[in-house]
Amino acid sequence: MKSIKDIQIRFIGAGNMAASLISGLLNKGLNNGHIKATNPNYNQREYIRNRFKIQVFDDNNEHFGWPDVVVMAVKPQVMKTALTEIRDNIHNSTPVVVSVAAGITTQQMQQWLQHPTAIVRTMPNTPAAIGQGAIGMFANEHVTKSQRLMCEQMMDAVGTSVWVTKETDMDIVTALSGSGPAYFFTFIKALQAAAEELGLSKENATLLTQQTAIGAALLAERSDLSMLELIDQVTSPQGTTHAALTQLRDLNFEDIVKQAVIAATKRSAELSSDSN
Repeated sequence: MKSIKDIQIRFIGAGNMAASLISGLLNKGLNNGHIKATNPNYNQREYIRNRFKIQVFDDNNEHFGWPDVVVMAVKPQVMKTALTEIRDNIHNSTPVVVSVAAGITTQQMQQWLQHPTAIVRTMPNTPAAIGQGAIGMFANEHVTKSQRLMCEQMMDAVGTSVWVTKETDMDIVTALSGSGPAYFFTFIKALQAAAEELGLSKENATLLTQQTAIGAALLAERSDLSMLELIDQVTSPQGTTHAALTQLRDLNFEDIVKQAVIAATKRSAELSSDSN
């Protein structure tokens, strides 16, 4: 199996997610000469070219070559068009095709490619930009063991990856870790705003809120205790934490979060139908 330094990768689409993956791969030692990307927007191409010193094209088929991995980093709505456009080159070079588009199934991609193809569906999230992504992956039956390992190396370059055995689980992954950063940002924003409204300076509210979020996440990751046990460690009977948690419970906070994740999961599944 090739090491991460030797993998040849072609990115179709060079937006924010592609930039995060490229940055992580280069930091892990991949030679920038092994990466090519395409994007229809001139300014974005120049940004990617200047930042990473890689070859960038406006034509998805230009200098396609023989990549080991083709990363489809395009919006779900244009996936069909993009795959149809490069179909012949995919057939000839036989790479593993990696999708980072929400909602698009491996079966749909197989149909558009019109040929048995190794396809891995992934869902990175925005913390991948700083090497802290949480990434779910699903492989179709044509993906070999070595291709799975290549995909693991790629995604682990920007965070932590897990495989799911049912493709429908990818809709849950999308709702949980794909959309999840926005949930936490919303909660952080609300905490900060509440502290400011009560009289704390914006600077102090921002610093204390962000560090509290970071500390809580790291403690949850490193502790052997359950979430309930960690909550109990902070909560004294009739104390301040108890008062806050009682208010959250009275407002059905946990059910609100559950319904939000259900809504995102449903929308991820709908994106598949929208793209047919």
